[in-house]
Amino acid sequence: MQTVFERNTPATSLVDRSLASTALQPFWLDDIPGQARYPGLTKPSSRYDLVVVGGGYTGLWSALMAKQRDPGARVALVEGQTIGWAASGRNGGFVEASLTHGAENGRSRWPDEIDVLDRLGLENLDGIEKTVDTLGLDCDFERTGSIAVAVEPYQAAELATAALRPDQVYFDQQAIRAEVNSPTYLAGVWSKDAAAMVHPAKLASELARAASELGVEIYENSKVLGLGQDHRGGPLSVRTERVTAHADRVILATNGFPSLLKRYRYHTVPVYDYALMTEPLTDTQLAEIGWDNRQGISDMSNQFHYYRLSKDNRILWGGYDAIYHFGGRIRPQYEDRDATYRRLAGHFFTTFPQLEDVSFSHRWAGVIDTSTRFCAFFGSAYGDRVGYAAGFTGLGVAATRFAAEVMLDRFAGTPTVRTELEMVRSIPAPFPPEPLASAGIQATRWSLDRADHREGRRNVLLKALDSVGLGFDS
Repeated sequence: MQTVFERNTPATSLVDRSLASTALQPFWLDDIPGQARYPGLTKPSSRYDLVVVGGGYTGLWSALMAKQRDPGARVALVEGQTIGWAASGRNGGFVEASLTHGAENGRSRWPDEIDVLDRLGLENLDGIEKTVDTLGLDCDFERTGSIAVAVEPYQAAELATAALRPDQVYFDQQAIRAEVNSPTYLAGVWSKDAAAMVHPAKLASELARAASELGVEIYENSKVLGLGQDHRGGPLSVRTERVTAHADRVILATNGFPSLLKRYRYHTVPVYDYALMTEPLTDTQLAEIGWDNRQGISDMSNQFHYYRLSKDNRILWGGYDAIYHFGGRIRPQYEDRDATYRRLAGHFFTTFPQLEDVSFSHRWAGVIDTSTRFCAFFGSAYGDRVGYAAGFTGLGVAATRFAAEVMLDRFAGTPTVRTELEMVRSIPAPFPPEPLASAGIQATRWSLDRADHREGRRNVLLKALDSVGLGFDS
């Protein structure tokens, strides 16, 4: 079976024209030219109550909330490059309430906890919105919700029979096309309360500003090379290229990059995700597609697309391909993948053929820290004086704040609802070493693609992975 994107392929000349003037640069990072910069860590033998390694969302939320909990604590954040340069400045800006990469994934893994996890996820999203308001974070936050759209008949049948939450609205074919006008849409469900849109790089920049104003010492271009302890019970040492800082506690927020803790090296793999950004749409172009409520949108395929409007009415269009490189290598050259950008552009014009005169201004890629359970896990070391969170699998914009609270709760030493969750206390299975990791991931990707071409039917490999709680998706 061909998918809708294969049944309705746009002209090659249209794809060529649309990509002709794109810049290989994340739009979000390009959109904040006046972002504050921070010095490198050069003070020898600095001593802190907490050192946070990593200047993305996980690290920024951890540093900010550590100071909010204890204004007198001396907190430093150390980043190897610049604030938000990696996943936190490259994602789609979907601030999803789900902590488990969707209700189905959470229900299948922690059925007894899913109601609590859903409640905590919504509370976490509310907390982000409150922080944006109270701290005045200029990050284009919009509580629009998100729409899951069916683009194949079997997906529409699934939506038609799905049990809906009170905040969800079902759209049949006529209603969904009235909401957002695409000939590919057969049905949709709008989850009104469970998601917001944000400017990803502005959020990172503003979290850094707020943390700095509270007294967090932020250091950029200070790559951490190692973590250790001079003697049992003594301070932890955080060794950078220039100097070593000392801390009572350390939070490791390194996302898809290799963990400084060897025990977790195989618990994530870096997977490249790709995106395009259009030029701003004109009023006439916007009128052609509707989209007045500005929701985030994703389709229901295994290899799915995600897309949303920016503040200046560009369309971000990303997803579908998820590319793993042998050995988990992360290289700048992997960000320019012509075949993927052409595929994405083609799928864009299949979805919105009325926008055939639109061009793309930016193309870019970023690394997703994928875990075998599709959502974050939490580790520790050095007698629980080191906290670690990773494995967000592309759904970390909101979940990173929850992860920061988990790690700070654990440091406080008093059990909370968060720390007692099985989801928090359990560790997912690691990926196997190479060459098994690459072979397994590629076989799984092939199987997921086949399922999309077989009305969602999963083959023996996918069923086997499902049975043991393992998997991989885009």
